[in-house]
Amino acid sequence: MPADHAITSRKVKTSRLTMHVLEGPGQAGDRPVLFVHGNVSSGAFFRRELTSLPPGFRGLAPDLRGYGQTEPLPIDATRGLRDWTDDLHSLVEALGLHQGPPIVLLGWSVGGAVVLQYAADHPDHVAGLVLEAPMSPYGFGGTRDLVGTPCFPDFAGSGGAGANPDFVARLGRKDRSDEAPTTPRNIMRAFYFKPPFCLSEEEEERALDSTFEMTLGDAHYPGSAATSPNWPGFAPGASGTNNAIAPKYCNVSSFAQTTPQPKVLWVRGTDDQIVSDTSLFDMSFLGQIGAVPGWPGAEICPPQPMVGQMRAVLDAYRQRGGQYEELVFSDCGHSPHLEKPEAFQAALTRFLQSL
Repeated sequence: MPADHAITSRKVKTSRLTMHVLEGPGQAGDRPVLFVHGNVSSGAFFRRELTSLPPGFRGLAPDLRGYGQTEPLPIDATRGLRDWTDDLHSLVEALGLHQGPPIVLLGWSVGGAVVLQYAADHPDHVAGLVLEAPMSPYGFGGTRDLVGTPCFPDFAGSGGAGANPDFVARLGRKDRSDEAPTTPRNIMRAFYFKPPFCLSEEEEERALDSTFEMTLGDAHYPGSAATSPNWPGFAPGASGTNNAIAPKYCNVSSFAQTTPQPKVLWVRGTDDQIVSDTSLFDMSFLGQIGAVPGWPGAEICPPQPMVGQMRAVLDAYRQRGGQYEELVFSDCGHSPHLEKPEAFQAALTRFLQSL
């Protein structure tokens, strides 16, 4: 872990809420790099990266609304990702970053879709995007093809009701044990990374510390539940994290039409079990392998082609003149920056210096 004295922790009052931010070393006039975390995590997962940027860049890792130490205002899922992107923009303005060189945004998992939405809404001040294991631009679950067509009109199979209730309960109890597959520690070990990779003991405890700071409930994680007459019996509710990332409300495919066009680096692992065309968090794929009963079959509910959907949107972006590179790390799961730190850092440094 980097020395704590190299990282500054502070809370910033913006026009929307008070956000907690970790900041790495840097100089006045350095180009800001904002590290945007994913679900069930926080900005603390980027501590190493904050102290490893090349000269001329300064890293900031905010906690999104509902996570870490940021003010836990409710999440309006009907706005899709915009509670988070509007919060980020208010942070950029509060810190005066909009008055300096255009920023770089790095988004991990859900954060990948968040930074795509941010760039679509504020393209004039974004120099580049790094998408690390990014969630599909069509949200998580409930869609069937490369253009995000829903399996059912009510987007059944996506939303807050899909979260494992035992995992949520253990998060609430701050369960640090490894007594069951659904403890936060075991979920992290099994799905954030490709086993047998694991964090050091110190890193794992600090990761759990930051994870347990997240806010739970209908307005946060996992969000409100709604029933459905369609398989598997639930659809997105109107509030909370997992509903905000459901395809009923989340669709950032408009990024393909963004002008001006920031340069994009897409980094993913070959063995990602979370964001994948065979995701173990996708109800349709779980139904296909028999883990969720009653699956109506591939003609009605095929697994969501998450990677294919991202590639289709970025290909459309390229056809309009945009630039993107897809970098795939072998023997790597959902967290390239943690599992392959040297290779990830080298790729990030090359990308930043190319802007």
